[in-house]
Amino acid sequence: MNSEEEFYDAETGLESDDSCEVSFKDALVYEGKQTSNGSAHSQNGLWERRMTLPAPMFPRNNFSVWGFLKKCIGMELSKIPMPIIFNEPLSFLQRLSEYMEHTYLIHKACTLSDSIDRMQLVAAFAVSAVASQWDRTGKPFNPLLGETYELVREDEGYRLISEQVSHHPPISAFHAQSLNQDFEFHGSIYPKLKFWGKSVEAEPKGTMTLELLKHREVYTWTNPFCCVHNVILGKLWIEQYGTVEIVNHSTGDKCILNFKPCGMFGKELHKVEGHIQDKSKKKRRMLYGKWTECLYGVEPKVYEANKKSEKKSDAKKHKQEQSAGGDDADDMPEAQETVTMIPGSTLLWRITPRPAHSTQMYNFTNFTMSLNELEPGMEKVLAPTDCRLRPDVRAMENGDMDTASTEKERLEEKQRSSRKDRAKDEEEWSNRWFHQGTNPHTGAQDWLYIGGYFDRKFTDCADIF
Repeated sequence: MNSEEEFYDAETGLESDDSCEVSFKDALVYEGKQTSNGSAHSQNGLWERRMTLPAPMFPRNNFSVWGFLKKCIGMELSKIPMPIIFNEPLSFLQRLSEYMEHTYLIHKACTLSDSIDRMQLVAAFAVSAVASQWDRTGKPFNPLLGETYELVREDEGYRLISEQVSHHPPISAFHAQSLNQDFEFHGSIYPKLKFWGKSVEAEPKGTMTLELLKHREVYTWTNPFCCVHNVILGKLWIEQYGTVEIVNHSTGDKCILNFKPCGMFGKELHKVEGHIQDKSKKKRRMLYGKWTECLYGVEPKVYEANKKSEKKSDAKKHKQEQSAGGDDADDMPEAQETVTMIPGSTLLWRITPRPAHSTQMYNFTNFTMSLNELEPGMEKVLAPTDCRLRPDVRAMENGDMDTASTEKERLEEKQRSSRKDRAKDEEEWSNRWFHQGTNPHTGAQDWLYIGGYFDRKFTDCADIF
């Protein structure tokens, strides 16, 4: 298979421009027809997003992962051909948009008057953004250069545009904007992956920037590391780890979050702990929970008193524990009891339960299930570069793996041919919706939204599919 895909897992708008307010409902015809999966998608004139995929996940049981990956140990995986069996039916740009699943946290933060309270919800948003990765062991399709994805959610009050702005290295830029001008959320992602024999580690390069416009506040942070264990043998499992520092550039407040590695006995698996400090470095709030489950906030004195009590209890338990393990696989530790709420805590965020059939649908959430859906009339308003129009992703979603593989090779060959033609003509690739510049809040290089996407003038878009 001729492929130049990047093997990576992701995590993730729109500048306040003069683009016209065009929504899908301007072009849609709601006919109330039954879909191929039997669900009614129209009720009282409103579109009901699908709750399942057209076909279940393709089994990977008979594929020899080791036969393929043994040559990759210690290498960065950005230029190594990857079989389609590793994929899930989404482009990485769509995976980025999963950041927006819990946008209600940003909307709520915009209504609060206290900066520490706002920081709590921004921290909850940053944690919630990686929650969809839980048990997501398939990789998204690597976007083609110039590929785009738009997501308009009028019911949730935002719209998003993303673009693949670089192929080598793979860089994806995005910009989301509240429809009532409350916030803007933007950034660029370059996930750098390495294979270490039994695991694949992703280093999330790129900065997230959140602007709460009415409060004139700007927050920035980077995402934690992600590791997929047992890619060769055993049950695949994922952990997030590392320190995430969220900075409020307007007030000087900071939030330090520690995504904990699982540890020898799995006691720390999925745990997140941290604190919020003001500009004088005084701790104002403690945060705790699990990125797979929930996040709480509590006063520092209450938290420290509870920690002292826990340590005494843990010391007794530790004497009874014995180490267990093996050389064949990094066994996933059994999940510990659910997060115990400390009295006096405030629940900031709780994960939305996944549908019962999620394991047969690549472990997608309900939100994720709808990302590649083509609503009636949508093709009339989408850019011709939108992920939903990719034939390889569409074929895989429909369960046609042979067509998906063939189309994937065709698209990649077309991309290579276009790159050779540009080199021959000494022509530089020009991105359509983003340009490289300086993030005014961090001073670092970033990809900034040019504006104008929602004017929907797509006649000059590249033919990439």
